[in-house]
Amino acid sequence: MDRGEFHVLEDEGALAGCVYVELRGERSYVGLLSIDPARQHGGLGSRLLTVAEDRARSQGCAHMDMLIVNLRTELPPYYGRRGYVETGTAPFPTTTPTTMPCHFICMSKALR
Repeated sequence: MDRGEFHVLEDEGALAGCVYVELRGERSYVGLLSIDPARQHGGLGSRLLTVAEDRARSQGCAHMDMLIVNLRTELPPYYGRRGYVETGTAPFPTTTPTTMPCHFICMSKALR
């Protein structure tokens, strides 16, 4: 995470959410999008995702990539509505303990 940057969103003076963006040349990576549960379903996640995409676009990135855990079944449709498409899968790190078998779903969006 030392290669990227976090963007935070405040709402009514309190931390409402954050997102991580890493610029990787023509491609960029977005992850760790998180919104305070009490503030979810109000558009803040979409706002932060737009901030991340605009940041990558401003640095000349043509694509935004992400990895999501397959157990979060609500996430592919959420990101799909925002223009992301599934591009494959990747293994979950074996060094991270899990209670259920899982893997990553790779998603990407063209920024231009």
